[in-house]
Amino acid sequence: METSAIDLVMLVDDNDTDNFISKRIIQLTHFAQQIEIKNSGKSALEYLEENRNNIEKIPNLIFLDINMPIVDGFVFLFEFEKFPANIKDKCKIIILSSSDNKRDIDKIINNKLVIKFLTKPLTADAVKLVGEELLKRA
Repeated sequence: METSAIDLVMLVDDNDTDNFISKRIIQLTHFAQQIEIKNSGKSALEYLEENRNNIEKIPNLIFLDINMPIVDGFVFLFEFEKFPANIKDKCKIIILSSSDNKRDIDKIINNKLVIKFLTKPLTADAVKLVGEELLKRA
């Protein structure tokens, strides 16, 4: 994947180890130029709200965990739906979760904002698949 293909990726996960692994994989594969890490759905939504008028700071892609305290992946998606079209169009969402709950997975996969479901940890192969998926959608 070209370095310039993805300007900014956001990792939204309350687990620091998972964020560290995901960040390293993204760096090693040169998947994105910048990585923004948020340790909660709430802080990710606040970041998006603060930068809603600065489209350059809106990530091209969000890797979103489902199971987080207070604002989980489902609440994040519900709130993200309220953002303007220009933000929702730019920002694609991939679920990156350790959940194997079929009901959770079905609920997430059927959400029109989500383009893919990946199981943790993020791998170089998974990043390659994401890159191919994004190219198809471009």
